[in-house]
Amino acid sequence: MKVISLFSGAGGFDIGFEQAGFEIVVAVESDPSCCNTLRKNKPHLQVIESDICQVTGAEILKAAGLKKGDAALVIGGPPCQSFSLAGKRMGLNDVRGSMILQFSRLVHEILPKAFVMENVKGMLNWENGKAIEAVLNEFREPAFYKNKKYIYDVTYSVLNAVNFGVPQKRERLFIIGNRLGKKYSFPEPTHGSTLEQNLYNKKLLPIQTAWDAIGNLPEAEEPSDTAKRVSQTIKDRITKHGY
Repeated sequence: MKVISLFSGAGGFDIGFEQAGFEIVVAVESDPSCCNTLRKNKPHLQVIESDICQVTGAEILKAAGLKKGDAALVIGGPPCQSFSLAGKRMGLNDVRGSMILQFSRLVHEILPKAFVMENVKGMLNWENGKAIEAVLNEFREPAFYKNKKYIYDVTYSVLNAVNFGVPQKRERLFIIGNRLGKKYSFPEPTHGSTLEQNLYNKKLLPIQTAWDAIGNLPEAEEPSDTAKRVSQTIKDRITKHGY
């Protein structure tokens, strides 16, 4: 099950898919430091270091050693600052927001069996839902290959990492599509609070805390001035934006 990764960063999103049994065969990323990290950690991975606007599906497929339609998945998390509640909320009018359309373009050029795109949940309420509707319509546009028409069945949901055993409250929008004629159902929470157990009417494992994850580590040294400065900006953001 071969996967093409777009907006790969340092490969964090890819690790989850590898743990689920997929093989990442190509990573597309523009940041040199991230590309160096990918090459260091995965010497055999084909890394395309380029502005994604300049990359074609044919180039990616050639690097992957695949033909159009062969890939199991295209995955990625395009830049999200323009939709984030902490950003300027320019959405699709921002160059970064328009990277989502590049993701859609490459899905249609590569024609994977399915795709998974991750972004901030702020996309849902940008201009009263216009952004998410525009994105869904892009993905649902027909793709033609060898005289055959392909249409992706697309759905989306906001998932919170804390509900799946991660010691972090992290809500993210996932847009998933497939051209196999199958209806996709998002996973139900495995962890939750007492309130969430009543809401989902099922027995859930207790949520994991930061202490559960790192409480057994040795006592930390005094943080650096840089760390203190960064932590203050995070604290200010939480105070102002709630996360």
